[in-house]
Amino acid sequence: MKRKSVWISVTVVLLVLVGVAFVSTSRAGYESASYQVIEKKGKFEIRQYDSHQVVATSMKSSGQNGSFGRLFQYISGRNEGEQKIAMTTPVFLPANASGTAQEMQFVIPASVAKEGAPAPSQSGVKVKTMTGGKFAVLRYSGRFEGEQRRKSLEKLRALVKERGLKTTGNPIFAGYDPPWTPGVMRRNEVLIRLQ
Repeated sequence: MKRKSVWISVTVVLLVLVGVAFVSTSRAGYESASYQVIEKKGKFEIRQYDSHQVVATSMKSSGQNGSFGRLFQYISGRNEGEQKIAMTTPVFLPANASGTAQEMQFVIPASVAKEGAPAPSQSGVKVKTMTGGKFAVLRYSGRFEGEQRRKSLEKLRALVKERGLKTTGNPIFAGYDPPWTPGVMRRNEVLIRLQ
């Protein structure tokens, strides 16, 4: 009986390690929006982001699933050049002041942006520039939406206020992992631009 418990424990630990390794390596395989960390304390950071191109679509009428599908079609070749474009991280969700996502954005790889991203061939999708700048950022795990998102935004706003930082604009949420990633292994962030 004791031997069986040891084997079960070892198996569970190995499965967790394999899961962590899989998530880490799958995330590492994607190009990400470029930034430099200026300051770090725990899960709070101040970052300097470079400007980067994104392909974007509204979330107001169709919600997250329809938005993701339109952007995925764009990078899969539904664009004027019929060009396939690599997936990147994170998926950005610019929000309104209360934290409700208004738009979904995929970062366009730097090499594609440099050559000129192809124009979208479907309505409601556009290529634009996300202006660089300094951002306060809080990393969190768990679900990317709902209560976890709201609490993380509140916590970031409290940290910004506590440090006497001045913000401008609305929050942006960022998700780095596919939906099947277990919540405790997910990397999510909320960002607010600093003045």
